[in-house]
Amino acid sequence: MPFYHKLGTFPHKRHTQFKKPNGKLYREEVMGLEGFSSLQSILYHHFLPPRIKQTADCGPAKPEYVDFGPIRHRALKTAQTPLGPDPVAGRIPLLGNNDIILGVSRAPKGRMTYFYRNSQAYETWWVHEGSGTLYSQFGNLKFHKGDYIVIPFGVTWQMELDAESKFFTIENPSQIEPPKRYRNPYGQLLEHAPYCERDIRVPEELETHTERGEFEVRVKVRDRISQHILDYHPHDVIGWDGYLYPWILNIEDFEPITGRIHQPPPVHQTFDAHNFVVCSFVPRLFDYHPEGIPAPYNHSNIQSDEVIYYAEGNFMSRKGIERSDISLHPFGLPHGPQPGMTEASIGKTETQELAVMVDTFHPLHLTKQALEMEKPYMETWLEGDGE
Repeated sequence: MPFYHKLGTFPHKRHTQFKKPNGKLYREEVMGLEGFSSLQSILYHHFLPPRIKQTADCGPAKPEYVDFGPIRHRALKTAQTPLGPDPVAGRIPLLGNNDIILGVSRAPKGRMTYFYRNSQAYETWWVHEGSGTLYSQFGNLKFHKGDYIVIPFGVTWQMELDAESKFFTIENPSQIEPPKRYRNPYGQLLEHAPYCERDIRVPEELETHTERGEFEVRVKVRDRISQHILDYHPHDVIGWDGYLYPWILNIEDFEPITGRIHQPPPVHQTFDAHNFVVCSFVPRLFDYHPEGIPAPYNHSNIQSDEVIYYAEGNFMSRKGIERSDISLHPFGLPHGPQPGMTEASIGKTETQELAVMVDTFHPLHLTKQALEMEKPYMETWLEGDGE
């Protein structure tokens, strides 16, 4: 996030002596993106960060994609996603390309038995159901339904779930950030932005661990998972400051932008990243022109694939779509309301729909797991005579 934050204890000047009560040095670590030319934080550890007792290769972590076949509208039914052992191990990749991997995860109550670090991608976990705590070297973050949990490269974390939880997940080898048009030259969110810094939750409780033993960290990098065994707890940070850390925005804190006539999809944009955007459809008033049509117009995403994860409410422009379904409208053909939905929207004044949309600027591929969840969808436009 583009604002400075700090927790715990650290020296007045960077790269100077910072000693423990016993006279030994705390170990400084600089975590920086883009060769230390972008966001960074400086952390102070009880133990040497490079210290690894044992390593092992746990195998590949790259999705297996299948041939897309003829271009067509597609939909996936994810409501019955299998319950995994934990959020990370239970994650199922469904769609992706070189810029992004989209998936779902369903996990039981409890705390992960290992720590996880994605060193090749940012991760965003959107909480559809459940609540819990994200533990990291930057401190603790409590999360609940509707939260976008944004975890940068290199963060070592664990989740503890208060109850069975379900997530829609995004992995991308680029930063997730507010769109530039929402910010001034200094990074501050502007008055017209649909959310502001007050809506963003950052770590507020730093939990420093100094215990020794054996601690497992699973690291995702080079499209594989490495297992590291440490002889110290990886959350041994006594203090840190900087701009790189996990943070949360709840979808209900996104203030919808509406107008007299139907507004285009970019008004729903929440985050920006390399070659894709994330948008939030939230409860809102419809258009107020006397002849307005609340349902969206038919449109062709000429240079982007559109993915929508349907969370709550009745999505006015869709037939055959249920809670937790995912639709994919690839570029190469138009899409829009199914027969009868445009007419049915006339006179409506508001919607209670809630959904997360991802538009990618390169084609998405489906995984083998996605095919197992696919449901009939393209045929829903064939009702009636087509007028």
